[in-house]
Amino acid sequence: MCAAVAPIWALPLASVPSASAEPCPDVEVVFARGTTEPPGVGRVGQDFVDTLRSRVGTRSLGVYPVNYPATTDFPTAIDGITDAGHHVESMAANCPKTKMVLGGYSQGAAVMGFVTANRVPDGANLAQPPEPMPPDVANHVAAVALFGKPSTQFMSIINEPPVTIGPLYAPKTIELCVPNDPVCSGSGFPAAHRQYVEAGMVDQAADFAAGRL
Repeated sequence: MCAAVAPIWALPLASVPSASAEPCPDVEVVFARGTTEPPGVGRVGQDFVDTLRSRVGTRSLGVYPVNYPATTDFPTAIDGITDAGHHVESMAANCPKTKMVLGGYSQGAAVMGFVTANRVPDGANLAQPPEPMPPDVANHVAAVALFGKPSTQFMSIINEPPVTIGPLYAPKTIELCVPNDPVCSGSGFPAAHRQYVEAGMVDQAADFAAGRL
């Protein structure tokens, strides 16, 4: 990735790793962290999980942190797309009553956006891109929450195709972009990319997801 982009894309934030505590929870959040965040769901992801948990009442809520490098070498995001897709398909097959909420922040939002795609995007720089998930899997996904999803302009800068939400997931997706976040808005200040919790957008996303469960 070009040096001019890296300082914006790579904004480290502390996180506390989370994992599903039971085989088939009532609700499961599948979340992909942002670039350079340590393994887990990341700061935005953890706040989203905690906030959503406070809104689901007595229902059990599990968490699956997407397993991928989350580095500034963007092509390695394919690992996250593959891991998340396999996990979502596995949950749909083995825990059909579980309602899943997919989410991601920054690079993780791109990962999760590609997971929902109904076809391999044109211009994908991949020798063996993962196949789209079967259409019926969408019935097991209640909501998708994307924070700071890289814009088409941003993806072009790093020579990657735009992130397009698949048609089966678009109606249940909320995309949040803090004003002046250069990753998702195309211009602004790098610091804005770290303001999703402070801007109240995590609460907004949790309300959206809870309303669909």
